[in-house]
Amino acid sequence: MYEISVEMDFDAAHFLRGYRGKCDALHGHRFKVVATLKGNKLDEIGLAYDFTLLKQHLREILAKYDHTCLNDVPPFNRINPSSENIAYTSYKALKKKLAKAPVVLASIEVWESPQSRVIYYPD
Repeated sequence: MYEISVEMDFDAAHFLRGYRGKCDALHGHRFKVVATLKGNKLDEIGLAYDFTLLKQHLREILAKYDHTCLNDVPPFNRINPSSENIAYTSYKALKKKLAKAPVVLASIEVWESPQSRVIYYPD
Protein backbone atom coordinates (compact mmCIF):
# COMPACT_ATOMS: atom_id res chain seq x y z
CA MET A 1 0.00 0.00 0.00
CA TYR A 2 1.25 3.46 -0.90
CA GLU A 3 0.20 6.75 0.65
CA ILE A 4 0.51 9.88 -1.44
CA SER A 5 0.08 13.28 0.20
CA VAL A 6 0.23 16.87 -0.95
CA GLU A 7 -0.07 20.01 1.11
CA MET A 8 -1.37 23.44 0.12
CA ASP A 9 -2.38 26.52 2.04
CA PHE A 10 -4.71 29.44 1.69
CA ASP A 11 -5.36 32.59 3.67
CA ALA A 12 -8.90 33.43 4.69
CA ALA A 13 -11.00 35.09 7.34
CA HIS A 14 -14.01 33.55 9.04
CA PHE A 15 -16.16 33.63 12.12
CA LEU A 16 -18.13 30.84 13.75
CA ARG A 17 -21.83 31.50 14.05
CA GLY A 18 -23.24 30.49 17.42
CA TYR A 19 -19.81 30.06 19.02
CA ARG A 20 -19.33 31.53 22.49
CA GLY A 21 -15.83 32.89 22.62
CA LYS A 22 -13.21 34.67 20.55
CA CYS A 23 -13.98 32.69 17.39
CA ASP A 24 -17.39 34.33 17.04
CA ALA A 25 -15.55 37.47 15.88
CA LEU A 26 -14.09 37.85 12.41
CA HIS A 27 -10.49 36.60 12.38
CA GLY A 28 -8.05 35.08 9.92
CA HIS A 29 -5.90 32.00 9.45
CA ARG A 30 -3.39 30.59 7.07
CA PHE A 31 -5.16 27.27 6.58
CA LYS A 32 -3.00 24.31 5.58
CA VAL A 33 -4.76 21.45 3.79
CA VAL A 34 -3.20 18.02 3.36
CA ALA A 35 -4.80 15.50 1.00
CA THR A 36 -3.75 11.86 1.37
CA LEU A 37 -4.45 9.12 -1.17
CA LYS A 38 -3.91 5.38 -0.89
CA GLY A 39 -3.12 3.05 -3.73
CA ASN A 40 -2.03 -0.56 -4.18
CA LYS A 41 -0.53 -0.45 -7.63
CA LEU A 42 2.03 1.55 -9.52
CA ASP A 43 1.58 2.59 -13.12
CA GLU A 44 3.99 1.75 -15.93
CA ILE A 45 6.46 4.48 -14.83
CA GLY A 46 6.30 3.64 -11.13
CA LEU A 47 3.73 6.13 -9.81
CA ALA A 48 0.73 5.38 -7.64
CA TYR A 49 -0.66 8.83 -8.52
CA ASP A 50 0.91 11.93 -10.01
CA PHE A 51 1.73 14.59 -7.38
CA THR A 52 1.29 17.30 -10.01
CA LEU A 53 -2.23 16.19 -10.85
CA LEU A 54 -3.18 15.88 -7.17
CA LYS A 55 -1.84 19.39 -6.49
CA GLN A 56 -3.82 20.73 -9.45
CA HIS A 57 -7.06 19.20 -8.17
CA LEU A 58 -6.54 20.50 -4.64
CA ARG A 59 -5.52 23.96 -5.91
CA GLU A 60 -8.75 24.19 -7.94
CA ILE A 61 -10.82 23.35 -4.86
CA LEU A 62 -9.05 25.73 -2.49
CA ALA A 63 -8.70 28.67 -4.91
CA LYS A 64 -12.26 29.83 -4.27
CA TYR A 65 -11.48 30.20 -0.55
CA ASP A 66 -8.18 32.08 -0.78
CA HIS A 67 -8.27 35.69 0.47
CA THR A 68 -11.99 35.62 1.20
CA CYS A 69 -14.28 35.78 4.17
CA LEU A 70 -15.28 32.12 4.14
CA ASN A 71 -18.70 32.97 5.58
CA ASP A 72 -19.52 34.62 2.22
CA VAL A 73 -18.45 31.65 0.07
CA PRO A 74 -20.76 28.67 -0.57
CA PRO A 75 -21.33 26.36 1.18
CA PHE A 76 -20.06 28.34 4.18
CA ASN A 77 -22.68 31.00 3.67
CA ARG A 78 -25.06 28.29 4.98
CA ILE A 79 -22.85 26.18 7.26
CA ASN A 80 -20.15 27.27 9.66
CA PRO A 81 -16.68 27.53 8.12
CA SER A 82 -15.17 25.39 10.86
CA SER A 83 -12.05 23.39 10.10
CA GLU A 84 -14.24 20.28 10.32
CA ASN A 85 -16.59 21.60 7.63
CA ILE A 86 -13.69 22.78 5.47
CA ALA A 87 -12.19 19.27 5.68
CA TYR A 88 -15.46 17.52 4.84
CA THR A 89 -16.32 19.90 1.99
CA SER A 90 -12.83 19.59 0.52
CA TYR A 91 -13.00 15.80 0.83
CA LYS A 92 -16.27 15.64 -1.11
CA ALA A 93 -14.96 17.91 -3.86
CA LEU A 94 -11.67 16.04 -4.24
CA LYS A 95 -13.39 12.66 -4.17
CA LYS A 96 -15.41 13.73 -7.23
CA LYS A 97 -12.25 14.72 -9.08
CA LEU A 98 -10.68 11.33 -8.26
CA ALA A 99 -13.74 9.24 -9.18
CA LYS A 100 -11.95 7.38 -12.00
CA ALA A 101 -8.47 7.40 -10.47
CA PRO A 102 -6.74 4.15 -9.42
CA VAL A 103 -6.42 5.44 -5.85
CA VAL A 104 -8.67 6.07 -2.85
CA LEU A 105 -8.91 9.39 -1.06
CA ALA A 106 -7.90 8.40 2.47
CA SER A 107 -8.16 11.70 4.35
CA ILE A 108 -8.12 15.47 4.34
CA GLU A 109 -6.34 17.38 7.09
CA VAL A 110 -7.06 21.03 7.79
CA TRP A 111 -4.68 22.96 10.00
CA GLU A 112 -5.88 26.36 11.17
CA SER A 113 -2.75 26.96 13.22
CA PRO A 114 0.53 25.10 13.77
CA GLN A 115 -1.02 23.55 16.88
CA SER A 116 -4.61 22.85 15.75
CA ARG A 117 -5.81 20.45 13.09
CA VAL A 118 -8.75 18.33 12.02
CA ILE A 119 -8.51 15.14 9.98
CA TYR A 120 -11.54 13.88 8.07
CA TYR A 121 -11.62 10.17 7.25
CA PRO A 122 -14.55 8.64 5.35
CA ASP A 123 -16.79 6.16 7.17
